[in-house]
Amino acid sequence: MSNLNAAYWQNRYAQNDFPWDIGYTNKVLTNYVEQNVAKDDHILIPGAGSGYEAEYLWNKGYIHVYALDYAADAKALLVNRVSNFPADQYLTGDFFELDQRFDIILEQTFFCALNPILRPHYVDQMHRLLNNEGVLFGLLFEMDQLDGPPYGGNIAEYKDLFEPTFELKTMQKCLDSIAPRLGKELIIEFFKK
Repeated sequence: MSNLNAAYWQNRYAQNDFPWDIGYTNKVLTNYVEQNVAKDDHILIPGAGSGYEAEYLWNKGYIHVYALDYAADAKALLVNRVSNFPADQYLTGDFFELDQRFDIILEQTFFCALNPILRPHYVDQMHRLLNNEGVLFGLLFEMDQLDGPPYGGNIAEYKDLFEPTFELKTMQKCLDSIAPRLGKELIIEFFKK
């Protein structure tokens, strides 16, 4: 689908049509951060939507947590809900044009929302955005689905994409997925080479 641009995503939020929003924090992501990430590390959550993970981490004292989404209406959901979250830490715009550095990037339903032809660019941009020894952690779908979003993928494809520039420390079935995604997700922990 070639129309997965800012207008497409903004329209989905404007129409209150975002069924991927689980309505709460995904503990797979926040538990990892709390166990492995320093409070002053720089964290990015691309495709953050309503920003539940950003809200949770901000309230836990992670002062450099950044959310990113195309849709201004998605940003509004977080900044209107959490009055003390810094509005300038919810970035609106194109992930591929972002030029900041982070210690960890959290992946959840962002990769699968991109047109699959952009996957090599996603990997390159993730590598650019991460500081040395930075980590890409999160969840990728393990399912065959060519018509999306969400678009599917599998371990072999992910290895081909990520192995040249990342050390694939973890890529295994997620046993703690939310109910609708149970059995369809892989936990990933990839370190920048």
